[in-house]
Amino acid sequence: MIVLGIESSAHTFGVGIVTEYKENFILADERIQYVPKHGGIHPRESSRFLAEKAPMVIEKAFEKASLQLDDVNAIAVALGPGLGPCLRVGATAARALASFLKKPLVPVNHAVAHIEIGLKMTGLQDPVVVYLSGGNTAVIAYVEKRYRIFGETLDIALGNLLDTFARETSLGPPYVVAGMHVVDKCAESGKKFLDDFPYVVKGQDVAFSGLLTTALRAYRRGLDIHDICLTMREIAYNSVLEVTARCLMHTRKKEVMLVGGVAASPILREKFAKMAEKYNAIVGVVPPQYAVDNGVMIAWTGLLAFKSGLTIDLRSAIVKQRWRVDEVEIIWK
Repeated sequence: MIVLGIESSAHTFGVGIVTEYKENFILADERIQYVPKHGGIHPRESSRFLAEKAPMVIEKAFEKASLQLDDVNAIAVALGPGLGPCLRVGATAARALASFLKKPLVPVNHAVAHIEIGLKMTGLQDPVVVYLSGGNTAVIAYVEKRYRIFGETLDIALGNLLDTFARETSLGPPYVVAGMHVVDKCAESGKKFLDDFPYVVKGQDVAFSGLLTTALRAYRRGLDIHDICLTMREIAYNSVLEVTARCLMHTRKKEVMLVGGVAASPILREKFAKMAEKYNAIVGVVPPQYAVDNGVMIAWTGLLAFKSGLTIDLRSAIVKQRWRVDEVEIIWK
């Protein structure tokens, strides 16, 4: 079985082609990323860029896999969550391919795809999942056919916190240099922790908007940016550690898996390794190439869903910008 997957939830148009019959299950992994010249991602501008590049990326994926268009058994597409205009680019391309090739169309939840490719890459079986990206911060665990959210951000995501601070203080873009976020890099030169920075954990949930506001005010008052980065980073990372540890104790699971772009932080990985050792758990981290948005994760999740009989009518394949991970029944488990 061969499945093609399309990802376009934000700034990346990715096309992955996977198979279940080979040890190296990835036949193609092509992607292109929209990088704004200044500021953050504007959905309209990003979607225009993705729409222009989509045919080229799809063509390159088939060339890489040495396949003809009709060789695939199904088309999988991320229908949410994400930025509406960007998601519609991928949905349009997927509907067109499925209609032209007369192939089944498989709907995929972007967050579920991050988890499933993580399980495939790490070999973990039943972990507490810590999903950290520019738009998502959540602690998740599988219970009774769904990935349940045990805790999440009440406002902005961890990646948003880091990127926004970097942008407002001219540390970035780019936000990641040599595999390390610029805030992490800046924090390496920090010498002291600053007072009056909020640490917000409410039950199992976290919040970062107040921390961002405080950090930006400290920067504008002229405090040392290295100390600000150190303080902000430690508070943000440790709050996520706290709610993850609580989830481990509550679920009694013995594995922790880090997914999403922020999971690439070596500082964060080290913190989780120490926490897991304390709770006698194993930590798995998705390789950076597949921790970020990509088409392979959509294709792989689409393959699992398609084998279980999940398809969707083309007319029903509409995007869901706020499609939560816990709204998806995991029928293949």
